[in-house]
Amino acid sequence: MFPFDPSRQSRRRVSRSLTRTTRQMTGQLTRSLESAAKSVTKSAAKFVKKALTRSTEQAIRETRKTTVRSVKRTVRDTEKAVASAVTAQGAKRGAEHGAKAVRKPPGQFVTVDGLPVHVIVRGRGRPVVLVHGNGTMAEDFAICGLIDRLAARYRVIAIDRPGFGYTGRPRHRIWTAQAQAMLLHRVLEQLGVERPLLVGHSWGTIVALALAADGRRPLRGLVLLSGSYFPGHRTDAALIAPLAVPGLGDAMRAMVPAKVSASLTGQSFRQVFWPQPVPARFTARFPIEIAAAATQLRAVSEDAASMNSAVTGLQRRYAGLTLPVSILAGDADAIVKASEHSVRLHTTIPGSTLRLLPGLGHMIHYGARLKVERAIDDLMKLR
Repeated sequence: MFPFDPSRQSRRRVSRSLTRTTRQMTGQLTRSLESAAKSVTKSAAKFVKKALTRSTEQAIRETRKTTVRSVKRTVRDTEKAVASAVTAQGAKRGAEHGAKAVRKPPGQFVTVDGLPVHVIVRGRGRPVVLVHGNGTMAEDFAICGLIDRLAARYRVIAIDRPGFGYTGRPRHRIWTAQAQAMLLHRVLEQLGVERPLLVGHSWGTIVALALAADGRRPLRGLVLLSGSYFPGHRTDAALIAPLAVPGLGDAMRAMVPAKVSASLTGQSFRQVFWPQPVPARFTARFPIEIAAAATQLRAVSEDAASMNSAVTGLQRRYAGLTLPVSILAGDADAIVKASEHSVRLHTTIPGSTLRLLPGLGHMIHYGARLKVERAIDDLMKLR
């Protein structure tokens, strides 16, 4: 057989035919591969998406667990640091105050549910109970002379509210106005006090009203001095409210040096007495080292922060009070506006009396002590 030897024309035809066939096959193959690739890509994408979703969810769960553990550790470490700082600052303050830090309490202690409550008891006769305001203590009524003056004709009981003066403020209990009123009730019960006349100053008026509204203890009447009786904005309360936050407030108080704390407390008293000057006897006798201590500052901030909620719950019950109520306030009071609180309360409580004292500020038991005594005497004569 002879070898195949095609002509040039034949070779061209074959070449073109092969080229077309090759292109067609290549195109078909390419399209098939692209289609297969797309199918594989979609499946792979779904698989990858599911895998990523599972991985992401797992990562989020792990991150959440890690964050929670980290936050808990941070909180524990912060609490320990705050406790150490408070202890160290307390020791420092104790060293700085020396003999003042161990000042002898002027009264006695009545224990209620394990809490020793400091009370000053003087005189004989029908009982008059004095409840101090925010930032002060029972000794405030002794310094202004009200305790000695009233003790000449009545049995006078002045109480240190929880966290003030020599009374502690346990953290396991929220010391609302109602809780403080209940504590006062229990103290008076142990002292054998019957049908007392309650005299409240500033925040102490809220406690007095809470006890009267509760109705569990018969009262002779109420004398309310410079009180805040309705919810509203108080600049002093807003400024001190952050100190009521657990942990944060402790840390903030612990970082303030004792001398600075005492200085700030002294400045606050100048504002409270304005427009009258701070009396010399107050400056000489008031235990500033106790008022500036961490426990009392915590009590001050907590009471300031809870004041609006306290009076919000009470104001609905004012109109139902049937006991004698005498309201006194200074018309120059820069802490509580008499027109917004005392005047309004007078129009709310049937049969109440109102005395607005011209030119006087918040501490009317100093600037108008005789008028306060007269208001007490007037109610004591009624029945």
